[in-house]
Amino acid sequence: MADQRSAHAERSSTGAKKPPAGKGPEHAARAACRSLEALISHPAEGVSAIRRSDDGWAVVVDILEVPRIPDTTSLLASYEVRLDQACELLEYTRVRRYRRGAADE
Repeated sequence: MADQRSAHAERSSTGAKKPPAGKGPEHAARAACRSLEALISHPAEGVSAIRRSDDGWAVVVDILEVPRIPDTTSLLASYEVRLDQACELLEYTRVRRYRRGAADE
């Protein structure tokens, strides 16, 4: 019985297709943050969405544009960043600007 389970586990792990190392959504998210930060000189707060497209990745990156005190009044913006298959920047667009303490609509 134990032999059957280990044989099944081996087949399952070798038969599954994985994306090439370093080219999955985590890599795309990091590449989008780095590229956008370098272009607009504002720090990334995080990634709020990522999706695979026909020609690469579309990543929504949240950026701290205007830090304020108290922090809840800081202005953030969401940028859609498009990357090609090699995670190189194709284009970016600011899609939303909002106050940190504001509730989503």
